[in-house]
Amino acid sequence: MPKRRLKRVNRRHIKRDAKMPFSQGVVVGNTLYLSGHIGLDSETKRVPADIPTEVHNLLKDVRSVLKEAGMTMDDLVYVQVYCPEISLWESFNEVYRTYFKGDLPARAFVGSGKLLFDAHFEFQAIAVKS
Repeated sequence: MPKRRLKRVNRRHIKRDAKMPFSQGVVVGNTLYLSGHIGLDSETKRVPADIPTEVHNLLKDVRSVLKEAGMTMDDLVYVQVYCPEISLWESFNEVYRTYFKGDLPARAFVGSGKLLFDAHFEFQAIAVKS
């Protein structure tokens, strides 16, 4: 029986730093798959000690990748947040809620080991363009 060739799905990669071995996001059709994002300060390239500032940095970065894909925070359908300190759940939520106008996406908040750059949070998500 002859092998069937699968059609390759068109993908668009959102990649800001050629040195990094991954894309910040990949768009397939009307769906965006976001890689893990952390709240680095754009100037110092360090995670700020202040938790709300770290969360704002993280969500601003996510929002900019969504914008590059032609989407908004309201297009997020699933979010996964990794955090080595579950006690920071409420601190994260206080800032997180301010980035949405309507219904919130489905979400998992997962306890983890140490994160890169000593970040308190790593955020990955799936968005579907409305």
